[in-house]
Amino acid sequence: MVAAYGKILPKALLDIPPKGSLNVHPSLLPKYRGPSPVQAALLNGDQETGVSIIVLDEKMDHGPILAVERLSMQKNYTYSELHNMLAELGGNLLIRTIPLWAEGKIQAKAQDEARATYTKMITWKDGRIDWGKPAEYIERQIRAFNPEPGTYTFYREQVLKIRKAELRDNKLVMREVQLAGKKPMSFEDFLRGHQDYANPQ
Repeated sequence: MVAAYGKILPKALLDIPPKGSLNVHPSLLPKYRGPSPVQAALLNGDQETGVSIIVLDEKMDHGPILAVERLSMQKNYTYSELHNMLAELGGNLLIRTIPLWAEGKIQAKAQDEARATYTKMITWKDGRIDWGKPAEYIERQIRAFNPEPGTYTFYREQVLKIRKAELRDNKLVMREVQLAGKKPMSFEDFLRGHQDYANPQ
């Protein structure tokens, strides 16, 4: 059994367990196959996500589905918050699923390939804020990449991390920032010491 495992296991290893190997994936498969399903759900502003338990095959997150548990996203979760919730949800679902699977009481169902979508590995470059994007997207980006890789802009040729922000009247209001090599601070405190800050890059 693996959970949110980002590599494809060889067939020789998959064939060792008599009934196959299981994977707990933090999305409603076949949506968001790949390494960053939690970030993708947050970036896209999804209202619902969940976990899927699949029987592993030789393709990435492709195997037939044994069980699914859904989670409504009514709150503005950060990545770390949503990741922890899905980990708990997936663990509980696995505990309920394994006995039923072992006894042959549930059958795996093939994924609908026509509905499959894919995610990519998130890197530091993905965290740079494009101020031409809508405020709603940037706010989601800040939450999706919290704590890693973080979102950032540049101020006086230094990296300025945007750690927390919120939407007010469809405008982005920054709440907590961090200059490279410095401790996090409220945006109000940052502005008091950097009154020339106006146009982020």
